[in-house]
Amino acid sequence: MKTKLKLFFAAALAAYLIASPTANATTADMTPDTNANPDAAMTALFGDPVIAKGNGFSIKQSELDQVVTGITSAAAAHNQTISPEQMTGIKAQMLNRLIQIQLLLQKATAADRAEGQKKADEQITLLQKRAGSPENFIHQLQAVGMTPEELRAKVSQEATATSTLTRELGVTVTGAEVTNFYNTHSADFEEPEMAHVRHILLLTIDPVTHAPLSADEVAAKHKQITDLLKRIKAGEDFATLAKQYSEDSSSKENGGELPEFPRDAQGIPPELSAAAFSLNTNQISDVVTMGMGYDIVQLLDKTPAKKLALTDKVPMTDMTVADKIKDFLLQQKTEKLAPAYLAKLKKTADVQIVDANLKAASDAAEAAAMSAATNADSDSDTND
Repeated sequence: MKTKLKLFFAAALAAYLIASPTANATTADMTPDTNANPDAAMTALFGDPVIAKGNGFSIKQSELDQVVTGITSAAAAHNQTISPEQMTGIKAQMLNRLIQIQLLLQKATAADRAEGQKKADEQITLLQKRAGSPENFIHQLQAVGMTPEELRAKVSQEATATSTLTRELGVTVTGAEVTNFYNTHSADFEEPEMAHVRHILLLTIDPVTHAPLSADEVAAKHKQITDLLKRIKAGEDFATLAKQYSEDSSSKENGGELPEFPRDAQGIPPELSAAAFSLNTNQISDVVTMGMGYDIVQLLDKTPAKKLALTDKVPMTDMTVADKIKDFLLQQKTEKLAPAYLAKLKKTADVQIVDANLKAASDAAEAAAMSAATNADSDSDTND
């Protein structure tokens, strides 16, 4: 499904986990030392000051650092860089979200918290599936200095805040609106052909620095992958060999099995994708040469292209298409009304941002959100 469906408060704390399993193959084993987690080193050196406060709450530097670390780790996993100007804006946006969450939690009812917990459970399940294995899920969290319990608590807070905001604004979506969106955005629910594979990856780059290995090391890896292919063709079990030899830590515990992916999936190397879609069910590829290493691919099955029905489950989730559309429409309506309401909450709670640069950037982000909401209302009126 092409339509981007997300909570109003995105789980930015878990952004690193959104990186694809193959992209994570070279980063999942990084340990959370001071080199991998510079924010932790800064906190150790300079303490953990309060950077924002209001009636009934305060936010410390470490809380913002943890969110930003997730975002920068996700960017690094996709070989993307964040400029200093972009980083200032990201910090301001994330601080505003942290403040908004605290303000909304003060207004949350028992029903809001129950709904938030339900949404959080769904999101954690999705993140675990994308991580590839329980072990890799924990490794990825360690890379951003977080435990599974901390992640669950923070995602639950975000989801509870979202439920509270929806209730406070009186936003609702009818079944007729869901059906109308589905019928008028038909192309968004076309699922492309999907491939489901196992693979064995041997890296020709350093898993931490991404620097190329020496020529002798690359030659040794090529001999090893060639020998593994001979053993597979001789009848040895692919999954067993993947568990023993594959250097994709996100999939090796599952016998090298990857989640289904389309031809143009982000994070899947094009060479792997091309090999997968050229195979028949249970067929084994020759050695595939990629930028990060050598691969052997086994096609488990292909799912033909189709249009999802409203009652179909969205891939990688336990939600139906109708549920996802409802969430998306709730988000759209909420984003139009939220800025003014949240600004009022912030003023009533006497919120103060201690750092002058963060305060200026935060004010600018709020003004931009208010302007976007006003423009969205104008566009809606024009369309009406």
